[in-house]
This record gives sequence, structure tokens and C-alpha cells, in this order.
Amino acid sequence: QVQLVESGGGLVQAGGSLRLSCAASGGTFSNYATGWFRQAPGKERTFVAAITRSAGTTIYADSVKGRFTISRDNAKNTVYLQMNSLKPEDTAVYHCAATQYISRSYSDTSLYPYWGQGTQVTVSS
Repeated sequence: QVQLVESGGGLVQAGGSLRLSCAASGGTFSNYATGWFRQAPGKERTFVAAITRSAGTTIYADSVKGRFTISRDNAKNTVYLQMNSLKPEDTAVYHCAATQYISRSYSDTSLYPYWGQGTQVTVSS
């Protein structure tokens, strides 16, 4: 069973950048596809990006395409989310998630049995 810990969140002005990290432990990280989701106050958790086990394929929500980049380093058991051109509407708690078995869309929260606690990202206007 894999454990996930996010870091890298913070307060940034609109147009700025942040890089989130998600460190995994307790499992063979290269066996897990991983995703990033976010949840704003009073709203549902929504898909941001996902990456396959070998990093051969990346998938993005339309709202972040061209601004965010997901990547992974299996040797370091870490997945990253580089966020550029941040907007106030990107403000949320960002969670990483992992799964060994792909039974539905990568954007479906129910695909992922393993979740981190989240890191807060706040973008000021």
C-alpha cells in the first residue's frame, strides 16, 4: 500500500508559478498511475492532471492545459505538478492520488484508492 505526501503549496500572485511535489512511500511507485486533483472551498474535488506509470501519457483538464505540466521521477518516487500562469480560480487544496489498476477514466476520482492529505494553493489577484 502506497502512502502519499504533497508539498510545495503556498501563496502566489496571479501570473506566478508553483511546483507541487507528491512523495510516495510503501510501494513500488512505478507500478502506480498518478493524478492530481483539487478542491476549492464548498466545491467538489475535480481532476487536474494524470500521468501513466511510465510517464508515456499525460492527461489534463481543459482548464489547465498549456499552463500546468505533470511529470514523475520513478527513481525518486515522486510526481510533480508545475503550475505556471496561475489564476485566482486555481486556488484550492491540491491532492495527489495513485492507483495500480486502470478500470475507468483517469479523471474519475473513484479510480484512485490512495490519496494524500493535500497542499493549499492560494492565488491572489
